[in-house]
Amino acid sequence: MAKEFKRYLVTSALPYANGPVHIGHLAGVYIPSDIYTRYLRLKGCDVISVCGSDEHGVPITIKARKEGVTPQEIVDRYHAIIKRSFEGLGINFDIYSRTSSPTHAKNASAFFKKLYDEGKFIEKTSEQYYDEEAQTFLADRYITGTCPKCGNEKAYGDQCEACGSTLSPDELINPKSAVSGSVPVKKSTTHWYLPLDQYESFLREWILDGHKEWKSNVYGQCKSWLDGGLQPRAVSRDLDWGIPVPVEGAEGKVLYVWFDAPIGYISATQDLTPDWEKYWKSEDTKMVHFIGKDNIVFHCIVFPAMLKAHGGYILPENVPANEFLNLEGDKISTSRNWAVWAHEYLEDFPGKEDVLRYVLCANAPETKDNDFTWKDFQARNNNELVAVLGNFVNRALVLTQKYYGGEVPALGELNDYDRQTLEEMGAIKSQLESNIENYHFREALKDAMNFARIGNKYLADTEPWKVIKTDPERVKTILNIALQITANTAIAIEPFMPFSADKIIAMLAVGKFGWEQLGQMGLVEAGHKIGTPTLLFEKIEDETIQKQLDKLAATKAANAAAEAAQNITPQKEECSFDDFQKMDIRVSTILEAEKVAKTKKLLKLTIDTGIDKRTIVSGIAEYYTPEQLVGKQVLVLVNLKPRPLKGIESRGMILMAEDACGKLRLLSPDEKTMSGAIVG
Repeated sequence: MAKEFKRYLVTSALPYANGPVHIGHLAGVYIPSDIYTRYLRLKGCDVISVCGSDEHGVPITIKARKEGVTPQEIVDRYHAIIKRSFEGLGINFDIYSRTSSPTHAKNASAFFKKLYDEGKFIEKTSEQYYDEEAQTFLADRYITGTCPKCGNEKAYGDQCEACGSTLSPDELINPKSAVSGSVPVKKSTTHWYLPLDQYESFLREWILDGHKEWKSNVYGQCKSWLDGGLQPRAVSRDLDWGIPVPVEGAEGKVLYVWFDAPIGYISATQDLTPDWEKYWKSEDTKMVHFIGKDNIVFHCIVFPAMLKAHGGYILPENVPANEFLNLEGDKISTSRNWAVWAHEYLEDFPGKEDVLRYVLCANAPETKDNDFTWKDFQARNNNELVAVLGNFVNRALVLTQKYYGGEVPALGELNDYDRQTLEEMGAIKSQLESNIENYHFREALKDAMNFARIGNKYLADTEPWKVIKTDPERVKTILNIALQITANTAIAIEPFMPFSADKIIAMLAVGKFGWEQLGQMGLVEAGHKIGTPTLLFEKIEDETIQKQLDKLAATKAANAAAEAAQNITPQKEECSFDDFQKMDIRVSTILEAEKVAKTKKLLKLTIDTGIDKRTIVSGIAEYYTPEQLVGKQVLVLVNLKPRPLKGIESRGMILMAEDACGKLRLLSPDEKTMSGAIVG
């Protein structure tokens, strides 16, 4: 039997304050968290929801260095943007704190010191990369180089963003410092480590035996880590931005951001209420962490091990992590600006906060990565919110205004269809509750929308606009039922679309309902005067969507241009005019072309150079077919020393250019030219 809890503590992953939040963050963490919390509040539960900006760590210092400002200026800027974005979208935390707060500095230091004093850490000296030019140790993110797995030349020392591989600095090919650009050296440094291996049996029993109900992606990732054997994890870093390690001899060292950040949940709760301990130290509290899949190991293994080592704290009952959301078929990337930013959406779509909430929940990556497209956004708004939810509410209210001057008509005798409709409505509640409580928010949203679907069908089937001519008493019952369904719809959608729920309540001119009233009749009493009906949603036109697609296209083009600029090969060493004059480059015509047997890249070409007909072997079979080449004019270096290739003597070289994508392109004259014409 499931345990009953007296109170709930809901935490949401602390967004990193080196940039705004985007739709991937919203769909993965913050909208699910808000839905769950709003549901518990509607039920009258004792629940608090805490979050805050994660303001320490290397990426913030990198951004500050690039912009020529202090790390504090960076976190102040983005903390404000993120906080306004959450507020604008109705994501209603009880407190939105920050890890640069005095409370948090005190807490994180005290947490570390307790574990240090009790001998819970191990101290290790190791060789780490050091930038002699900048005179600083380099955190993993400060080291760049070539990824050994995919060849990306801009991989970081902790991760390759091109292929997603987790890396260590030692794996990088040709590592260099992101601070000065110089080649780093290895130098000894001492750090403190949390010996996760000592907590492996505890974690195995707690997770693998005790929480088999966790989502498969969370449970599976935890099992993989545990089966692979846990290793000690560093809890300090050589850095000048963060919370200083509070022990003697630790000058120039700060707490590792993944040790410091989760303690931020505790700090936020302390700033919220003096009764914080009942939420963190009572077994009657259910703690739920909402996170993205890249944070699973920290919230399910590292932080619980920290809490266990400290003692006195409860552990999370569930960690419902979502997968990733892509954008128009491509991975969302902050560095490439490939995202829909929350603050920009609020500017571009004023009054449509619930549309984004609805679409991101309906398309949430709960079990696998999913894709956001602007066309789907438009279709869901027009075909579901406007045509189903908005249409039903508007018809119920407008018909009441039209026939009864806005006064709720009395309920008359029910027929079989009325009773069937009310039974269907009542049956949804338990399913809706089960889906929310088991973190199946996409299915829960469908349940909530089913109230409007039932209402739409009821009005379409009963046709009060026709019946009013023959049986006006019957219409009173129809519209009374329609208004009760409208009130129930407001309750059901409130966790998902709070702005729309408030609009419905205002149009009904009633007070806010509690969850216990969901599924009931009589929520709007006969004789009550409703307010003025207004449209809940408006159609989104093609030109509005095209603007967003154009914005993404411009981003893609800018990224391609930047990529091309970065990939341009540096100028070679100078040569004299006499050196250049030695090269005999001629306009030539390709007469014949065929593949070289047992090769993938080579083509055998018969070339008319104007001075003779000769054979040239060229490695262009990946880019051109033989049929494409016959008759084409190209530029050929004719006085290159012949050399054998696959048993064929190749006399000359065709000139080509390599584009930003690595594709080879033939160089040709603008218009047909006589073979043998000299280029110079």
